[in-house]
Amino acid sequence: MNKVALITGGSRGIGAAASKELARLGFTVAINYISHEKDAKGVLDDILALGGYGKCFQADISDPGDVERLFCEVEYELGNVDVLINNAGIAHIGLLQDMTNEEIRRMTDINLLGPIYCSKRAIPNMIHKKSGVIINVASMWGEVGASCEAVYSACKAGVIGLTKALAKELGPSGIRVNCVSPGVIRTQMNSELSEEDMRQLCDDTPLLRIGTPEDVGRTIAFLSGENASFITGQIVSVNGGII
Repeated sequence: MNKVALITGGSRGIGAAASKELARLGFTVAINYISHEKDAKGVLDDILALGGYGKCFQADISDPGDVERLFCEVEYELGNVDVLINNAGIAHIGLLQDMTNEEIRRMTDINLLGPIYCSKRAIPNMIHKKSGVIINVASMWGEVGASCEAVYSACKAGVIGLTKALAKELGPSGIRVNCVSPGVIRTQMNSELSEEDMRQLCDDTPLLRIGTPEDVGRTIAFLSGENASFITGQIVSVNGGII
């Protein structure tokens, strides 16, 4: 039986690209989404057209009860999760002082607590098998901070800390934990940025282009496979050379 990869937020952007790349490597793919069912089914159609296999699963990863339901459904339909990609996330551009407490709570719930809840649920089966992979998707803003994205930056910094801690905690059980830290990627999450802003960010990137979801998806796929079997606890920057 093929190994099972669960991708949270797998219906669009980086999650969709990672789902397809993992399917190309032969993984059975569990595509999680919260509300974009049509997009998730479109990703699944692409995977099936490639000769791969997978299913779509709706769940809100910020809700521990929903996370439990998600894993139970994936395990029943596809098998235990061998690779967990904690990708789901939301963004908010604005001054911290202007954010509502609900906006702060929602961002923290999804961007930081979601990966914690999902990892916690995946770990016992991985320990039992003495193997597994967890890949967290952070951001370069989690490393250097971004003005007008204070809470987002804080959450992604937390994801980086989670990665390093879990790599030490789970390494003796044969479980690898890494983090992909994207730079500026052309996804729906960056749709709030103006074309002028995107051009400036492009100019600030040494490779002089904006990244694509596929750039990040290929990195995630590599870290998920056996060619990365001695890589753990690392923050892999996919940012076109931004220092």
